[in-house]
Amino acid sequence: MSAPKIKNYRWLIVVLLFTATTINYLDRQIIGLLKPILEKEFTWSETDYARIIMAFTAAYAVGLLALGWLIDKIGTKKGYSITIVFWSVAGMLHALARSAFGFGLARVGLGLGEGGNYPAAVKTVAEWFPNKERALATGLFNAGTSVGVVVALILVPWILTTYGWQEVFWITGALGFVWLIFWLLFYDIPARQKRLTTEEYNYIISGQEKEEQYSNEKAKVNWLRLFSFPQTWAYITGKGLIDPIYWFFLFWLPSYFASTFNLDLKKPSLELMLIYTATTVGSISGGWFSSLLIKRGWAVIKARKAVILVIAFLELSVILIQFATNVWVAVGLISFAVALHQAWATNVFTLPSDMFPKQAVSSIVGIGGMAGAVGGILFPMLIGSLLDTYKAAGNLAGGYNIIFTICGFTYLVAWGIIHLLTRQTKMLELSELE
Repeated sequence: MSAPKIKNYRWLIVVLLFTATTINYLDRQIIGLLKPILEKEFTWSETDYARIIMAFTAAYAVGLLALGWLIDKIGTKKGYSITIVFWSVAGMLHALARSAFGFGLARVGLGLGEGGNYPAAVKTVAEWFPNKERALATGLFNAGTSVGVVVALILVPWILTTYGWQEVFWITGALGFVWLIFWLLFYDIPARQKRLTTEEYNYIISGQEKEEQYSNEKAKVNWLRLFSFPQTWAYITGKGLIDPIYWFFLFWLPSYFASTFNLDLKKPSLELMLIYTATTVGSISGGWFSSLLIKRGWAVIKARKAVILVIAFLELSVILIQFATNVWVAVGLISFAVALHQAWATNVFTLPSDMFPKQAVSSIVGIGGMAGAVGGILFPMLIGSLLDTYKAAGNLAGGYNIIFTICGFTYLVAWGIIHLLTRQTKMLELSELE
């Protein structure tokens, strides 16, 4: 008996991508939440913990690059399956670690595996959505980043108090295998998906560039040749310059609020919860805005660049944080900034599928993601040096003010470079990549 036809099947695919991204960010947040317990049990120093984090970040950069290439070679169904099994097993192996070195090895495995999530998800969107809906679909699944953080804040303490820290890793790691069952049951490319109606299939295909309709999803792409195109460097710019700013917001904000507004980090923080929630709003609204412009007749790349230009100007508001004397004013400004960032990220994530045939999308996402990860290693070095210098001078707030100013102007710089590198808005043909 044939599978029943389902209308709007493509949005079920988005649910799967959203769930995978939620699990992805849940898994990576765990060690930070367990840090006080683990450092006491295993006598970690701050240097030990820093090395564990660096191991994850470096492995994540390599994973983005390697798995992006692999997913383009073997396809999204197999590629996504491999990546989530890899990171789920690595997540569970944290429970067996008994030293900083052991946790570092487990984080390397987690970083390598998690590097495949975005290349696979963005390529899946390219396969399943017409141009005008891709940014919205990307924004919806990308909302899983903040949902994963919130889920971690709720789930990890409960498992910890009910069972123990080892069980936190065992249980959360097992979630990936539950997801895998649904992925294998419900996913295939549109051309092979029997549950897809003819009307929806035609709608998807009619809204894609001619080159994207090429039947061979595993066509050979010369990976090194990708670096010869300005479009690749545009995406590298959008990720390499801007991703580190988000990591700053994610990892340094608690310390900023503690030092500036005497926030007690030992208690649940409504302030931080509101900030993380804002990222969800930004992710979805950013995708909706560019999709609206495309539906109204705007050229795809023109719509994306128009939206990120508006975001770049609005991000200048980050500079005003230094004048905030009230904690809730600071929360409002930072919430606005991180929401704008996620709106930026949603549209930039969509650029590879706008400029490259889907056979190369995962590779491009991986290349750009690695640039962002490298930036995520280098920028904290600048932050640490700057804050140490100003702290020694008794003016820690001055250090944060400089960092906020850098963050505010970087979006405009990134947009300018992206614009110059994408003057040619025509999608590349597959023959150019072979």
